[in-house]
Amino acid sequence: MYEITFKPAPSFWTLFLKSRITRVSLLILLSVGLMALFGPLISGHEFDHTHLPLKNSPPSWKFWFGTDDLGRDLFTRVCYGARVSIIIGFAAAFIDLIVGVTWGATSAFLGGIYDQISMRLCDILASLPKLLVVMMLTLVLGSGLWPIIIAIALIGWVPMARIVRGEVLAIMRQDYMLSGIAIGASYPRLFFRYLVPNVISVVTVATTMTIPKAIFLEAFLSFLGIGVQAPYASWGTMAHEALSGMIYYPWRLFFPAAFMSITIICFNVIGDALQQTLRTKL
Repeated sequence: MYEITFKPAPSFWTLFLKSRITRVSLLILLSVGLMALFGPLISGHEFDHTHLPLKNSPPSWKFWFGTDDLGRDLFTRVCYGARVSIIIGFAAAFIDLIVGVTWGATSAFLGGIYDQISMRLCDILASLPKLLVVMMLTLVLGSGLWPIIIAIALIGWVPMARIVRGEVLAIMRQDYMLSGIAIGASYPRLFFRYLVPNVISVVTVATTMTIPKAIFLEAFLSFLGIGVQAPYASWGTMAHEALSGMIYYPWRLFFPAAFMSITIICFNVIGDALQQTLRTKL
């Protein structure tokens, strides 16, 4: 007689961490986060303290990443640049999440003329050159951390709204949703009981993908000189400052560019892994 056994379905984290590259990406992002928090304390240098006699020094035991043209410690500045990038990435993603989900879900849920007007507004915003709009908003709002966050978020919520609207329209055609409407369930119950749990996976993936886009956009604006301004450090600002000595002092460009590239790649890898995992579980 054969005994039938059922293997439990693998958990979310088991599927998510199955790939080695996903585990490595998480470890790298954790390391970048710890470096951003505790790196300046370990280095023993201030991000804006100059050592003119030691300017453009190569990496050494005293200055792990070398120094820039004012003798400032590059390791400490890279750590502060990581803080700026992480704050902007998560803040922009959070604003996109709130505005995009609310706009898209409300548009699909109410339908009719409201849906037409709200989506036409999204089409108008989507047709505008995103980079040009963000640059103009940055010039109007001024340079600094929060003006960049606001400028990126004001235009970045449109893709999230479209994604959420499409998912909500698909869910509203399902039998359980039609049954809830037929028995007279209230709008808040329909929204929080049926809509939110079914769109959370798509929203999570879209939010994860928003973070590296915001990091790259901030770095690009700072590279052009309209982002975070000196003496504050960001990866884009450091890359801009390193251009003049790129041939003779390559470490000034290498370290901020390497950390920015690795961070963006890791976020994209985690977003892809999250999308595959949620697709498998659903």
